[in-house]
Amino acid sequence: MHKKLTALAGAFIAATAFSVSAQNLTIGFADPLSSMDPQLNNHAGDRSTSLHFWDLLTENRKNKLEPSLATSWEPIDDKTWKFTLRDDVRWQDGEPFTAEDLIFSYERAKSVPGSVATFAGYLRTIESMEAPDPHTLIVHTTLPNPDLPLDLASVHIVSKHIGERSTTEDYNAGVAVVGTGPYKLVSYTPGDRVVMERNDSYWGEPQPWQKVTYRYINNAAARTAALLAGDVDVIDKVSVSDLPRLKKADNVDVFAHDGLRVMLLQPSFKPGSNEFIRDNNGKPLEQNPLLDAKVREALSVAINREAITQRIMQDTATVANQWMPKGTFGYNPAIQDIPYDPAKAKELLAEAGFPEGFQLTLHVPNDRYPQGPEVAQAVAQFWSRVGVKTKIDVVPWAVYASEARKNNYAMSMLAWGNGTGEASYALVNVLATVDADKGLGASNWGRYSNQKVDDALAKATVEFDTQKREQILQDSATLVMEESGVLPLFHYQNIWAAKKGLDVAPWTSDRTIAQMVTPTAHTTDE
Repeated sequence: MHKKLTALAGAFIAATAFSVSAQNLTIGFADPLSSMDPQLNNHAGDRSTSLHFWDLLTENRKNKLEPSLATSWEPIDDKTWKFTLRDDVRWQDGEPFTAEDLIFSYERAKSVPGSVATFAGYLRTIESMEAPDPHTLIVHTTLPNPDLPLDLASVHIVSKHIGERSTTEDYNAGVAVVGTGPYKLVSYTPGDRVVMERNDSYWGEPQPWQKVTYRYINNAAARTAALLAGDVDVIDKVSVSDLPRLKKADNVDVFAHDGLRVMLLQPSFKPGSNEFIRDNNGKPLEQNPLLDAKVREALSVAINREAITQRIMQDTATVANQWMPKGTFGYNPAIQDIPYDPAKAKELLAEAGFPEGFQLTLHVPNDRYPQGPEVAQAVAQFWSRVGVKTKIDVVPWAVYASEARKNNYAMSMLAWGNGTGEASYALVNVLATVDADKGLGASNWGRYSNQKVDDALAKATVEFDTQKREQILQDSATLVMEESGVLPLFHYQNIWAAKKGLDVAPWTSDRTIAQMVTPTAHTTDE
């Protein structure tokens, strides 16, 4: 009885201290933020930041669709969905949230001026919307789309009364950042930090943090140093080289969870010559050798993925043979692991007309992907050993994203988040033939195109039978991998580190947000 009473007392004291403490939290995050406009770019840093201020119609938590601004949803017929909305939500200026805000948001998100990573793919099947009353949204689609509620879990909702008179510049200036989310904006310093305070009128669960400082620290070693020095409370995308040091630190806990993000290499499918593909004398080749499936397969089997995951990622990643990890919707267990076979790579290159190989430049951002440059260097060594003499060009993300999007590189690196937890997310954005009007291929930097893959996406989009839909997605994975449309390397673990006394639990995909950090509830057994 004594132990039980003491534990209860300890829990009460912890809870009381929790409620009256300063409740300040500082997060050091790795992904750059392009804008405070939540509908401008589908970038990881932007998405994480937006989750503090803006809500979603539905939420995909740990690959499970849950209510958010919508309390329920149902198909009325094959091409009509009804969403019932919460009636207790207000914007941070006191105005009520209504279905008209949703209609405005989805129309706006289709074509925000200046977007380089549009959200239009999530909205591609919406034909029209109507609001029969303030708390009901009716969505008509161009074709049957069983995934519409999941698609809408990726588009943040902005207010009509502010958004219709605001530009992206107004969001960056802070004057338009009036959301329904758990935090209010205090200040935004581009390239440095976002400061926010708790929204005490938030409709959802109360947040433990009165003030949150969200600091952009792109260098992994600098993030680790900031945590150990006590300058920040939490860091994300922990460098594998820092893990031993952090695990030994008395004042730090490490939180590692299997993730969805895959590291892909995207070959360019642009015909003709490319300044980053040359013959062994340094002259541009007249035709792009990456158009040949044998060359792409040769590059794929020349890579020792096990060595990369063990030596560079230090077992904080798992070898990938497709874009989805095991256990997810659309992962195809029939696809075999990609062998490490340098001899076969040389044979394939010879068959393709390159017995002596050629020269290639692989581009990688220096401030985006954990261990990205190191992985690129390893890949370059593997390729050089089979005759494809590879140079690495490491550039800042701002330059890299612009050039890769234009298909100006020969080989690009993309760490794709698989944010919905199912295979069609990458099909829409990375593997579908680029069609801006349809919202397809927004991150298909190499311009991969396969009509059978496009057809599979179209079939999966309208298939309501779950088993049939998954089979279609699995078959699409086979199609892509059989011709090495992309070269998957590994799936990341998501790794955070935090001061003792804090718990960090995954929220959605690999986002890093204040809502996933909570004080540890301590009890005693003495």
